[in-house]
Amino acid sequence: MTDLLSALGLVLAIEGALYAAFPGPMRRALAAIGSQPENALRRTGMLALVLGVVLVWLVRG
Repeated sequence: MTDLLSALGLVLAIEGALYAAFPGPMRRALAAIGSQPENALRRTGMLALVLGVVLVWLVRG
């Protein structure tokens, strides 16, 4: 549970830093994501999921 909360905190810190440093580009990126078809978002999400699991597996292996 500690690892999960640490990972969640790291994600929030990185996303917060991006919004703080680049608010305009982040807003445009979110608008562009909103106009994408669901299948494209689903494929991108699955790719991110697989890459994340592989990365954790390699690091924690």
